[in-house]
Amino acid sequence: MNATQIDRARIESLVRRAIAGGLGTSPARPDSGPANDPPGWVDGKPNLRVSISARHVHLTDEHVEILFGAGSVLEPDKDLYQDGFYAAKQTVMIVGPRRRMLPSVRVLGPTRGASQVELAFTDSISLGIDAPVRHSGHIDGTPGCVLVGPVGSVQLEQGVIRAARHVHMNYFDAEHFGVSNGDMMQLKVTSHDCTTIFDDVLVRADEAAKLEVHIDTDEGNACFLDGASTVELTKGGCGCHQ
Repeated sequence: MNATQIDRARIESLVRRAIAGGLGTSPARPDSGPANDPPGWVDGKPNLRVSISARHVHLTDEHVEILFGAGSVLEPDKDLYQDGFYAAKQTVMIVGPRRRMLPSVRVLGPTRGASQVELAFTDSISLGIDAPVRHSGHIDGTPGCVLVGPVGSVQLEQGVIRAARHVHMNYFDAEHFGVSNGDMMQLKVTSHDCTTIFDDVLVRADEAAKLEVHIDTDEGNACFLDGASTVELTKGGCGCHQ
């Protein structure tokens, strides 16, 4: 992607920053220091976090009420690293073909416009579902399943995926790495006798995100993330490292 192919959201963000800064010619980088750092930055630079995203479910408002009762809403239990997102107190059972099931799968909030189930490869095998690797929200043509809550059940016609690895970042992070929303990056996890390089890490950039790579449980186990000595995120797709 060349310099002229900046996504619309980034352009809008730059315009807003320019207006807020008194119609300057370009957005000013905040002065160094904790109070002025962009979201997630430490000591004037991006602070990379790599997180294992275990199996979970996203629900619509309608499905929350069907599964947990009329008038029910998601109840936050634990805040996630990304501001505004949380693990809810509610869990559901996922039922696949031939009544294979995964009990007590956590629901994440807030609610979405379409319900979605995100699994690792081993989870999909356990359920007997051939879940494709997809980026979040790209669920057309994917398999479905049955979700069972304490009050009711929902038959999903589609929405079961293996979530493709991705990195959340804000626009200052993107500028630092020289990438834009939709680009691909490379993640290197250095662990004793288990160093692993992951290609095809999708950039998901917005104004407020903090720098965080999401991989699933199978990927986290494969690279021994818990024992990693270093993690390194680099610009991908060009055969170079920055």
